[in-house]
Amino acid sequence: MSVLLWIVVASLIGGALSVLCAALFALNARAHWVSALVSYAIGALLGAAFLEVLPEAMTLSSSAEAVSGTVLVGILAFFTMEKLLLWRHCHHDHCEAHEPHESHVIDTHGRSGTMIMVGDTFHNFVDGVIIAAAFLTDIHIGIVTALAIIAHEIPQEVGDFMILLHSGYSKAQALRVNLLSSVATLVGGVLAYFALQSAQSIVPTLMSLAAASMIYVAVADLIPGLHKRVALRDTVQQVVMIVLGVSSVFLVGLLIAE
Repeated sequence: MSVLLWIVVASLIGGALSVLCAALFALNARAHWVSALVSYAIGALLGAAFLEVLPEAMTLSSSAEAVSGTVLVGILAFFTMEKLLLWRHCHHDHCEAHEPHESHVIDTHGRSGTMIMVGDTFHNFVDGVIIAAAFLTDIHIGIVTALAIIAHEIPQEVGDFMILLHSGYSKAQALRVNLLSSVATLVGGVLAYFALQSAQSIVPTLMSLAAASMIYVAVADLIPGLHKRVALRDTVQQVVMIVLGVSSVFLVGLLIAE
């Protein structure tokens, strides 16, 4: 398959698969499944960032310091954007965004359905750009990156479904809106493919930013939610699922490289 076809397939399958899996969890209230999936997503994100994306970015770049510096800037930028988003929706001490929740996937409950979909569409577009940059670097890096993105998208999409249902959407409407939003992944991937064809020099920077986004989402957004469940059984399950996430990325990388 051509690189463009890989990008199209990964974007379409990734977007649709994450939405459909999220619908299964959200509409059937399988809360314990979602919790386990969050732990798996952490492992997949960290595995993809440290085992695949960052090593490849350093190989493509002439300076390891430039790559690590870009990752640092990216993490700070994502922190700043998230704080601005919270500030935009919350100007008082008892804002919902500041209250503890059982899971990160419902921490945006107070926003309107429309705002959630606007933010999710932009997020999906950026995911498409990341997927395209990864596939332009190497096919197996692209597949591993797409796997990590799908893994962390499902818990987020579950949260989106919950918010839409609480905002008055029917189950069918929530599914249609989420599927439509997922098309932005394909748009971002295709546009990035043609843009990056003539700008290969910025691919290492994009790869570094992609790694930064994976690390930030895993460490800042997902891991804090796990600390709210401190029972030994929950902790063991979390560690096992995180290791499984890292291992799956490692094994996929090995299988594709052969």
